[in-house]
Amino acid sequence: MTQSDNLSDRVIRGGFWVIGLRVICQIFYFARIIIVARILSPDDFGLMGIAMLLMMSLQMFSQTGIDSALIQKKTDIQGYLDVAWTILFIRGIVLYLFLYLIAPVAARFFNEPDAVLLIQAIGLFYLFSSVGNIGVIYFLKELEFNKQFIYQGSKVLTEFVVAVVLAITLRNVWALVFGLLAGCLAQVIISYIIHPYRPRFCVNLLKVKELLYFGKWIFGAGGLYFLITQGDDIFVGKLLGVTMLGFYQMAYKISNTPATEISKVVSDVTFPAYSKIQDDKDKLRSGLHKVLQIITITAFPLGCLIFILAPDFTLLFLGNKWMPMVPAVRVLAVVGLIRSIVSTGGALFWAVGKPKIETLLMTFQLLIILALIYPFTSNYGLVGASIVILISMFLTSIACAFFQMRLTGLRLETYIQTIAVPLLGGIGLIVTIYLMNPIMSDNLIGFFMLVIAGLISYGFIIISLFFILKIDIFNTLKRIISQLRIEKNLLK
Repeated sequence: MTQSDNLSDRVIRGGFWVIGLRVICQIFYFARIIIVARILSPDDFGLMGIAMLLMMSLQMFSQTGIDSALIQKKTDIQGYLDVAWTILFIRGIVLYLFLYLIAPVAARFFNEPDAVLLIQAIGLFYLFSSVGNIGVIYFLKELEFNKQFIYQGSKVLTEFVVAVVLAITLRNVWALVFGLLAGCLAQVIISYIIHPYRPRFCVNLLKVKELLYFGKWIFGAGGLYFLITQGDDIFVGKLLGVTMLGFYQMAYKISNTPATEISKVVSDVTFPAYSKIQDDKDKLRSGLHKVLQIITITAFPLGCLIFILAPDFTLLFLGNKWMPMVPAVRVLAVVGLIRSIVSTGGALFWAVGKPKIETLLMTFQLLIILALIYPFTSNYGLVGASIVILISMFLTSIACAFFQMRLTGLRLETYIQTIAVPLLGGIGLIVTIYLMNPIMSDNLIGFFMLVIAGLISYGFIIISLFFILKIDIFNTLKRIISQLRIEKNLLK
């Protein structure tokens, strides 16, 4: 077996672990959302949203890019681990103190005095996460996603159990807070159990400079990512109030969770893989094309299902009190679909040592949002804010595709064809469910029958188009199935 084949097989096997992890995470995530949303009110989610906004703002604006720098390095990284852990440890303490002090100011900004203690408690997340074992970075660098599965899964399971139990007993927003902190603490403990490395406090200015030099564009991208993904939340919370913020954040979670998970899988698997072939343009082009095929085939049915079934899902699983968010869910479902495709760019840009491109793309997207968010939100409420995000994401996706093709030599016709086939399948899915919806009962069985009918129509359309256009994706799928069998045998 050649080195290229071995890497490809490791990527495929790693992809199974990552996808399995994300699927399990989302099962627990949606179960938690459904249970807790029926117990708590939109106001509770709005309060939690304010605290999370502040926490994520500090998280993003203080991104060091150290993890990415360690993964991207071609040489051995063990000599850098203690320095990296020390930087992250100091960062965690500083962020906690800053969040604790700024909490009263933030609560006054949103006119929510009850948010002060909530924000200060959320800050403990930084203290817990800052002492985690840096050695787990090897799981991503060496494509050992089976260990990453355990590491990430411990957090998800703990957060689910704690949040649900406390929601039933406390029946207030603190259930969400304690669930988040418990999950973080469990992940820290598992990091030391699952990896033997023991970090120590170490300051080496030359290594600090080297790590942060790569991360400077990651730092910029982190701040821009926050403004792009959370800036609309700030406007909604300030202009429309905490209840509308609760609706908007829930709409975003439901509509964009599949896109977020796809983006996470793409980044976790392709970034270390691209890094190993960063000097081979032909392999990068082939890899990008295959990734685009898999992503679009997966993302389009998910996005289209969310778009057409948003009212049914909300009423059945969350309750009538959440119905005002449905129009925003539909617009944001299209955003999530486009974002899944755009996610194929970030890992590529980082791997070839050009994270600057992603920063420039985010700057472009942010400028569009800043120009439109206030008038659209003021005049059209939640839907207006959603439309602004859609416009910015669509225009950014065009620029992202241009840079991807320029770096890899992928042809425009190939790029368009890769997207067009699942797009036509998605349209067929929407039409099928739209026609069948009136004859289905408004219950759980009818809902899942609509999902199955839509997926069948989608599969029939894209398979037919593959044969008509003679698109060779079946060899890739056969190889994936082969690797799945190997992984199954290894687990026995």
